[in-house]
Amino acid sequence: MTSLILFGLGLSNICGSFFSAYPATGSFSRSAVNHESGAKTGLSGIIMGIIICSALLFMTPLFTDIPQCALAAIVISAVTGLVDYEEAIFLWGIDKKDFFLWAMTFTTTLTFGIEIGVLVGVGFSLAFVIHESANPHIAVLGRLPGTTVYRNTLQYPEAYTYNGIVVVRVDAPIYFANISYIKDRLREYELKLPNSNRGPDVGRVYFVILEMSPVTYIDSSAVQALKDLHQEYKTRDIQIAIANPNRQVHLLLSRAGIIDMIGAGWCFVRVHDAVQVCLQHVQSSSSNAIKLSPQASGNLTESPKAQQRYGFLRNLWKAQDGNGSAGDEAQSLLRQNLV
Repeated sequence: MTSLILFGLGLSNICGSFFSAYPATGSFSRSAVNHESGAKTGLSGIIMGIIICSALLFMTPLFTDIPQCALAAIVISAVTGLVDYEEAIFLWGIDKKDFFLWAMTFTTTLTFGIEIGVLVGVGFSLAFVIHESANPHIAVLGRLPGTTVYRNTLQYPEAYTYNGIVVVRVDAPIYFANISYIKDRLREYELKLPNSNRGPDVGRVYFVILEMSPVTYIDSSAVQALKDLHQEYKTRDIQIAIANPNRQVHLLLSRAGIIDMIGAGWCFVRVHDAVQVCLQHVQSSSSNAIKLSPQASGNLTESPKAQQRYGFLRNLWKAQDGNGSAGDEAQSLLRQNLV
Protein backbone atom coordinates (compact mmCIF):
# COMPACT_ATOMS: atom_id res chain seq x y z
CA MET A 1 0.00 0.00 0.00
CA THR A 2 2.83 2.39 0.88
CA SER A 3 4.50 1.81 -2.48
CA LEU A 4 1.24 2.60 -4.28
CA ILE A 5 0.88 5.85 -2.34
CA LEU A 6 4.42 6.89 -3.20
CA PHE A 7 3.82 5.96 -6.85
CA GLY A 8 0.63 8.03 -6.90
CA LEU A 9 2.35 11.05 -5.36
CA GLY A 10 5.21 10.82 -7.83
CA LEU A 11 2.87 10.51 -10.80
CA SER A 12 0.77 13.47 -9.62
CA ASN A 13 3.86 15.64 -9.28
CA ILE A 14 5.08 14.66 -12.75
CA CYS A 15 1.71 15.50 -14.34
CA GLY A 16 1.31 18.65 -12.27
CA SER A 17 4.66 19.99 -13.44
CA PHE A 18 3.16 20.53 -16.90
CA PHE A 19 0.46 22.84 -15.45
CA SER A 20 2.53 24.89 -12.95
CA ALA A 21 1.01 23.03 -9.99
CA TYR A 22 2.88 23.10 -6.69
CA PRO A 23 4.31 19.73 -5.60
CA ALA A 24 2.08 17.45 -3.54
CA THR A 25 3.69 15.89 -0.48
CA GLY A 26 0.88 13.71 0.83
CA SER A 27 -2.04 15.18 2.71
CA PHE A 28 -3.52 18.59 1.94
CA SER A 29 -2.05 20.12 5.10
CA ARG A 30 1.46 18.85 4.32
CA SER A 31 1.18 20.15 0.76
CA ALA A 32 0.10 23.51 2.17
CA VAL A 33 3.12 23.63 4.48
CA ASN A 34 5.36 22.71 1.56
CA HIS A 35 3.82 25.47 -0.55
CA GLU A 36 4.11 28.07 2.20
CA SER A 37 7.77 27.13 2.57
CA GLY A 38 8.35 28.33 -0.99
CA ALA A 39 8.62 24.97 -2.78
CA LYS A 40 8.75 25.29 -6.56
CA THR A 41 9.94 21.92 -7.88
CA GLY A 42 9.97 18.24 -6.95
CA LEU A 43 13.41 18.73 -5.40
CA SER A 44 11.61 20.03 -2.32
CA GLY A 45 10.35 16.50 -1.67
CA ILE A 46 13.90 15.14 -1.58
CA ILE A 47 15.06 17.89 0.77
CA MET A 48 12.04 17.39 3.01
CA GLY A 49 12.69 13.65 3.10
CA ILE A 50 16.30 14.21 4.17
CA ILE A 51 15.21 16.59 6.93
CA ILE A 52 12.54 14.19 8.19
CA CYS A 53 14.96 11.26 8.23
CA SER A 54 17.54 13.35 10.10
CA ALA A 55 14.92 14.46 12.62
CA LEU A 56 13.76 10.89 13.21
CA LEU A 57 17.31 9.63 13.69
CA PHE A 58 18.89 12.40 15.74
CA MET A 59 16.24 14.86 17.02
CA THR A 60 13.43 12.64 18.28
CA PRO A 61 14.14 13.30 22.00
CA LEU A 62 13.69 17.03 21.39
CA PHE A 63 10.17 16.53 19.97
CA THR A 64 8.78 14.28 22.68
CA ASP A 65 7.53 17.14 24.86
CA ILE A 66 5.99 19.28 22.08
CA PRO A 67 2.19 19.33 22.58
CA GLN A 68 -0.02 18.32 19.66
CA CYS A 69 -1.80 21.69 19.76
CA ALA A 70 1.47 23.35 18.74
CA LEU A 71 1.81 21.01 15.76
CA ALA A 72 -1.84 21.68 14.87
CA ALA A 73 -1.20 25.43 15.01
CA ILE A 74 1.61 25.04 12.47
CA VAL A 75 -0.68 23.16 10.09
CA ILE A 76 -3.57 25.61 10.55
CA SER A 77 -1.36 28.64 9.97
CA ALA A 78 -0.09 27.09 6.74
CA VAL A 79 -3.55 26.14 5.45
CA THR A 80 -5.03 29.56 6.31
CA GLY A 81 -2.75 31.17 3.75
CA LEU A 82 -4.41 29.15 1.00
CA VAL A 83 -7.80 30.81 1.61
CA ASP A 84 -7.90 33.87 -0.65
CA TYR A 85 -10.20 36.27 1.20
CA GLU A 86 -9.43 39.14 -1.16
CA GLU A 87 -10.66 37.10 -4.12
CA ALA A 88 -13.94 36.41 -2.31
CA ILE A 89 -14.43 40.13 -1.62
CA PHE A 90 -13.62 40.92 -5.25
CA LEU A 91 -16.15 38.36 -6.53
CA TRP A 92 -18.84 39.71 -4.20
CA GLY A 93 -18.39 43.19 -5.61
CA ILE A 94 -18.21 42.12 -9.27
CA ASP A 95 -20.54 39.16 -9.76
CA LYS A 96 -22.73 37.56 -7.10
CA LYS A 97 -23.00 34.34 -9.12
CA ASP A 98 -19.24 33.86 -9.12
CA PHE A 99 -19.18 34.52 -5.38
CA PHE A 100 -21.92 31.94 -4.86
CA LEU A 101 -19.92 29.42 -6.89
CA TRP A 102 -16.79 30.17 -4.84
CA ALA A 103 -18.67 29.86 -1.53
CA MET A 104 -20.39 26.63 -2.58
CA THR A 105 -17.13 25.02 -3.69
CA PHE A 106 -15.30 26.18 -0.56
CA THR A 107 -18.00 24.93 1.80
CA THR A 108 -18.35 21.57 0.05
CA THR A 109 -14.60 21.02 0.00
CA LEU A 110 -14.32 21.90 3.68
CA THR A 111 -17.19 19.56 4.59
CA PHE A 112 -16.87 16.56 2.27
CA GLY A 113 -13.35 16.70 0.87
CA ILE A 114 -11.50 17.90 -2.19
CA GLU A 115 -12.96 15.41 -4.68
CA ILE A 116 -16.58 16.21 -3.84
CA GLY A 117 -15.82 19.93 -3.70
CA VAL A 118 -14.24 19.95 -7.16
CA LEU A 119 -17.14 17.96 -8.63
CA VAL A 120 -19.70 20.33 -7.10
CA GLY A 121 -17.79 23.37 -8.37
CA VAL A 122 -17.55 21.97 -11.91
CA GLY A 123 -21.22 20.98 -11.85
CA PHE A 124 -22.42 24.43 -10.81
CA SER A 125 -20.11 26.05 -13.37
CA LEU A 126 -21.63 23.95 -16.16
CA ALA A 127 -25.11 24.79 -14.92
CA PHE A 128 -24.32 28.52 -15.07
CA VAL A 129 -22.89 28.18 -18.58
CA ILE A 130 -25.95 26.29 -19.82
CA HIS A 131 -28.28 28.84 -18.23
CA GLU A 132 -26.47 31.78 -19.84
CA SER A 133 -26.41 30.02 -23.20
CA ALA A 134 -30.11 29.15 -23.07
CA ASN A 135 -31.08 32.68 -21.97
CA PRO A 136 -29.01 35.02 -24.16
CA HIS A 137 -29.04 38.77 -23.90
CA ILE A 138 -31.59 40.34 -26.25
CA ALA A 139 -31.81 44.10 -26.69
CA VAL A 140 -34.32 46.44 -28.28
CA LEU A 141 -32.39 48.99 -30.33
CA GLY A 142 -33.15 52.65 -30.81
CA ARG A 143 -31.60 55.36 -32.95
CA LEU A 144 -29.21 57.77 -31.28
CA PRO A 145 -30.23 61.38 -32.01
CA GLY A 146 -28.35 62.96 -34.89
CA THR A 147 -26.81 59.67 -36.07
CA THR A 148 -27.67 56.52 -38.01
CA VAL A 149 -26.38 54.36 -35.14
CA TYR A 150 -28.75 52.06 -33.24
CA ARG A 151 -28.01 51.02 -29.67
CA ASN A 152 -29.68 49.34 -26.69
CA THR A 153 -32.47 51.58 -25.43
CA LEU A 154 -31.83 50.49 -21.83
CA GLN A 155 -28.18 51.50 -22.05
CA TYR A 156 -28.92 54.69 -24.00
CA PRO A 157 -32.24 56.16 -22.80
CA GLU A 158 -31.94 59.01 -25.29
CA ALA A 159 -32.21 56.56 -28.21
CA TYR A 160 -35.63 56.71 -29.83
CA THR A 161 -37.68 54.10 -31.69
CA TYR A 162 -40.36 54.27 -34.37
CA ASN A 163 -44.00 53.32 -34.03
CA GLY A 164 -44.82 50.02 -35.67
CA ILE A 165 -41.14 48.98 -35.94
CA VAL A 166 -39.17 46.90 -33.44
CA VAL A 167 -35.42 46.45 -33.87
CA VAL A 168 -34.10 43.47 -31.91
CA ARG A 169 -30.49 42.36 -31.46
CA VAL A 170 -29.62 38.84 -30.29
CA ASP A 171 -26.19 38.84 -28.65
CA ALA A 172 -25.46 35.12 -29.00
CA PRO A 173 -25.47 32.25 -31.49
CA ILE A 174 -28.97 30.97 -32.20
CA TYR A 175 -29.41 27.23 -31.72
CA PHE A 176 -31.78 24.65 -30.25
CA ALA A 177 -31.08 25.55 -26.61
CA ASN A 178 -32.10 29.22 -26.84
CA ILE A 179 -34.45 29.50 -29.82
CA SER A 180 -37.56 29.02 -27.65
CA TYR A 181 -36.43 31.80 -25.33
CA ILE A 182 -35.75 34.10 -28.29
CA LYS A 183 -39.20 33.44 -29.79
CA ASP A 184 -40.86 34.15 -26.44
CA ARG A 185 -39.01 37.44 -26.13
CA LEU A 186 -40.00 38.45 -29.68
CA ARG A 187 -43.65 37.75 -28.88
CA GLU A 188 -43.25 39.80 -25.70
CA TYR A 189 -41.89 42.76 -27.67
CA GLU A 190 -44.80 42.45 -30.08
CA LEU A 191 -47.41 42.57 -27.31
CA LYS A 192 -45.65 45.13 -25.12
CA LEU A 193 -44.84 47.95 -27.47
CA PRO A 194 -41.72 49.95 -26.57
CA ASN A 195 -42.14 53.63 -25.79
CA SER A 196 -41.92 54.91 -29.36
CA ASN A 197 -42.03 58.63 -30.03
CA ARG A 198 -41.34 58.88 -33.75
CA GLY A 199 -43.45 58.10 -36.79
CA PRO A 200 -47.22 57.79 -37.19
CA ASP A 201 -49.16 56.13 -34.40
CA VAL A 202 -50.24 52.78 -35.89
CA GLY A 203 -51.10 51.09 -32.59
CA ARG A 204 -49.26 47.82 -33.18
CA VAL A 205 -46.09 46.26 -34.58
CA TYR A 206 -45.89 45.69 -38.32
CA PHE A 207 -42.14 45.18 -38.77
CA VAL A 208 -39.59 43.20 -36.73
CA ILE A 209 -35.96 43.86 -37.68
CA LEU A 210 -33.41 41.28 -36.50
CA GLU A 211 -29.95 42.81 -36.09
CA MET A 212 -27.79 39.71 -36.55
CA SER A 213 -24.22 41.02 -36.47
CA PRO A 214 -23.51 39.33 -33.07
CA VAL A 215 -24.98 36.02 -34.29
CA THR A 216 -22.02 33.84 -35.28
CA TYR A 217 -23.86 30.55 -35.75
CA ILE A 218 -27.34 29.18 -36.48
CA ASP A 219 -28.23 25.49 -36.37
CA SER A 220 -30.99 23.58 -38.15
CA SER A 221 -33.39 23.83 -35.19
CA ALA A 222 -33.10 27.60 -35.21
CA VAL A 223 -33.65 27.68 -38.98
CA GLN A 224 -36.88 25.72 -38.64
CA ALA A 225 -37.98 27.94 -35.75
CA LEU A 226 -37.37 31.06 -37.86
CA LYS A 227 -39.51 29.58 -40.62
CA ASP A 228 -42.31 28.91 -38.14
CA LEU A 229 -41.94 32.42 -36.75
CA HIS A 230 -42.19 33.90 -40.24
CA GLN A 231 -45.38 31.96 -40.95
CA GLU A 232 -46.80 33.04 -37.60
CA TYR A 233 -45.97 36.68 -38.30
CA LYS A 234 -47.39 36.41 -41.80
CA THR A 235 -50.82 35.51 -40.43
CA ARG A 236 -50.74 38.73 -38.38
CA ASP A 237 -49.39 40.95 -41.20
CA ILE A 238 -45.97 41.34 -39.61
CA GLN A 239 -42.89 41.45 -41.83
CA ILE A 240 -39.46 40.22 -40.70
CA ALA A 241 -36.33 42.03 -41.87
CA ILE A 242 -32.74 40.85 -41.40
CA ALA A 243 -29.89 43.31 -40.95
CA ASN A 244 -26.15 42.75 -41.16
CA PRO A 245 -25.79 38.95 -40.95
CA ASN A 246 -22.26 37.65 -41.34
CA ARG A 247 -21.32 35.65 -44.41
CA GLN A 248 -21.70 32.17 -42.91
CA VAL A 249 -25.07 32.96 -41.34
CA HIS A 250 -26.33 34.54 -44.57
CA LEU A 251 -25.26 31.54 -46.65
CA LEU A 252 -26.98 29.19 -44.21
CA LEU A 253 -30.18 31.23 -44.33
CA SER A 254 -30.00 31.25 -48.12
CA ARG A 255 -29.53 27.48 -48.37
CA ALA A 256 -32.40 26.95 -45.94
CA GLY A 257 -34.69 29.12 -48.07
CA ILE A 258 -35.33 31.74 -45.39
CA ILE A 259 -34.01 34.61 -47.53
CA ASP A 260 -36.39 33.65 -50.34
CA MET A 261 -39.21 33.14 -47.85
CA ILE A 262 -39.05 36.57 -46.24
CA GLY A 263 -37.99 38.25 -49.48
CA ALA A 264 -34.51 39.23 -50.63
CA GLY A 265 -35.56 42.87 -50.43
CA TRP A 266 -35.80 42.51 -46.65
CA CYS A 267 -32.14 41.62 -46.13
CA PHE A 268 -30.07 44.73 -45.40
CA VAL A 269 -26.47 45.63 -44.69
CA ARG A 270 -27.31 48.26 -42.07
CA VAL A 271 -30.05 48.54 -39.49
CA HIS A 272 -30.68 52.11 -40.58
CA ASP A 273 -31.45 50.99 -44.14
CA ALA A 274 -33.97 48.46 -42.84
CA VAL A 275 -35.62 51.05 -40.59
CA GLN A 276 -35.92 53.57 -43.42
CA VAL A 277 -37.62 51.05 -45.72
CA CYS A 278 -40.00 49.95 -42.96
CA LEU A 279 -40.70 53.57 -42.04
CA GLN A 280 -41.70 54.35 -45.62
CA HIS A 281 -44.29 51.55 -45.48
CA VAL A 282 -45.57 52.77 -42.11
CA GLN A 283 -45.90 56.36 -43.27
CA SER A 284 -47.72 55.35 -46.45
CA SER A 285 -50.12 53.04 -44.65
CA SER A 286 -53.71 53.75 -43.76
CA SER A 287 -54.93 53.98 -40.18
CA ASN A 288 -56.40 50.47 -40.31
CA ALA A 289 -53.81 48.26 -42.02
CA ILE A 290 -50.50 48.28 -43.79
CA LYS A 291 -50.43 47.06 -47.37
CA LEU A 292 -47.00 45.68 -48.14
CA SER A 293 -45.63 46.22 -51.62
CA PRO A 294 -44.65 43.25 -53.81
CA GLN A 295 -41.11 43.77 -52.56
CA ALA A 296 -42.26 42.90 -49.04
CA SER A 297 -43.75 39.54 -49.95
CA GLY A 298 -41.50 36.53 -50.21
CA ASN A 299 -43.99 34.76 -52.48
CA LEU A 300 -44.06 37.44 -55.18
CA THR A 301 -41.44 38.36 -57.75
CA GLU A 302 -38.77 40.65 -56.37
CA SER A 303 -38.50 44.13 -57.80
CA PRO A 304 -35.32 45.16 -59.66
CA LYS A 305 -34.32 47.29 -56.67
CA ALA A 306 -34.61 44.29 -54.33
CA GLN A 307 -32.63 42.08 -56.68
CA GLN A 308 -29.97 44.78 -56.94
CA ARG A 309 -29.66 44.99 -53.13
CA TYR A 310 -29.52 41.21 -52.81
CA GLY A 311 -26.86 40.99 -55.50
CA PHE A 312 -24.97 43.76 -53.75
CA LEU A 313 -24.76 41.66 -50.58
CA ARG A 314 -23.29 38.72 -52.42
CA ASN A 315 -20.81 40.92 -54.31
CA LEU A 316 -19.79 42.63 -51.09
CA TRP A 317 -18.99 39.33 -49.35
CA LYS A 318 -17.07 38.14 -52.41
CA ALA A 319 -15.04 41.34 -52.32
CA GLN A 320 -14.29 40.88 -48.63
CA ASP A 321 -13.12 37.30 -49.25
CA GLY A 322 -10.67 38.37 -51.94
CA ASN A 323 -7.21 39.78 -51.49
CA GLY A 324 -5.35 42.86 -52.61
CA SER A 325 -7.92 45.59 -53.20
CA ALA A 326 -10.74 43.83 -51.33
CA GLY A 327 -11.24 46.72 -48.93
CA ASP A 328 -11.41 49.33 -51.71
CA GLU A 329 -13.84 47.19 -53.70
CA ALA A 330 -16.09 46.69 -50.69
CA GLN A 331 -16.12 50.42 -49.96
CA SER A 332 -16.98 51.12 -53.60
CA LEU A 333 -19.94 48.75 -53.39
CA LEU A 334 -21.10 50.42 -50.21
CA ARG A 335 -21.00 53.87 -51.79
CA GLN A 336 -22.93 52.69 -54.84
CA ASN A 337 -25.72 51.02 -52.89
CA LEU A 338 -26.03 52.74 -49.52
CA VAL A 339 -24.99 56.36 -49.86
